[in-house]
Amino acid sequence: KEERTNATVVMLGKMLSMDPPKRLESFDISNISGTDIVASMVVFLDGKPHKSDYRHFKVEGLANQNDYASMNQVVYRRLLHLKAGDKGFDIAPDALLIDGGVNHARVALDAVQSLGLEIPVFGMVKDDRHRTRALVTPEGMEISIEQNQAVFAFIGNIQEETHRFAITYHRSLRSKAQVHSVLDEIPGVGPSRRKALMKYFKSIEELRAADAAQISEVPGITSRVAEEIYTFFRKKES
Repeated sequence: KEERTNATVVMLGKMLSMDPPKRLESFDISNISGTDIVASMVVFLDGKPHKSDYRHFKVEGLANQNDYASMNQVVYRRLLHLKAGDKGFDIAPDALLIDGGVNHARVALDAVQSLGLEIPVFGMVKDDRHRTRALVTPEGMEISIEQNQAVFAFIGNIQEETHRFAITYHRSLRSKAQVHSVLDEIPGVGPSRRKALMKYFKSIEELRAADAAQISEVPGITSRVAEEIYTFFRKKES
């Protein structure tokens, strides 16, 4: 298996006209209706996922959904950390894989060049089944990967992992926001009590199903506040 993985990375390097890429970093943007725009950075080292180097980003300062501006910002921020030598970002990638086509690759390359760096950038072009069928350079040259099953599967795995990591983070933020907004409506429940409640009950659904006595078992929750919480959810139900 190790030999097959190494051979796949060597073949990918040949297809991209570069040395076998030891460290690949892949980026994807995730948003739902333009809210909580986030990005994922997934790292493959020697052909295998290196999860300790995965990173999430919250896109900042964009009033509207803009995938190109989001991608440019995230790649720029990642590489700015590299130039600063920040821990966890201090190893340079051999190539960047960008979820999307030629325009996504171009804005990522703009971020690379604006920092005076030279890192190859490739967009991951999908087919109608949402599988990466080709890589594309920022200049628009497509490199088909479908004819090599090992490389096709390898790039597909990277694309799926990058997308999964972005979606997981996005859902986590949305869930936290929903919890925050619900509990903020309850009198007597501030940040510390909200944290204690969610640590104890794990989810809003568990808390909603609890009675006042069970809620009062949470550290820092008085019987009066427990009754307020219980009553709040009963009113919601009615």
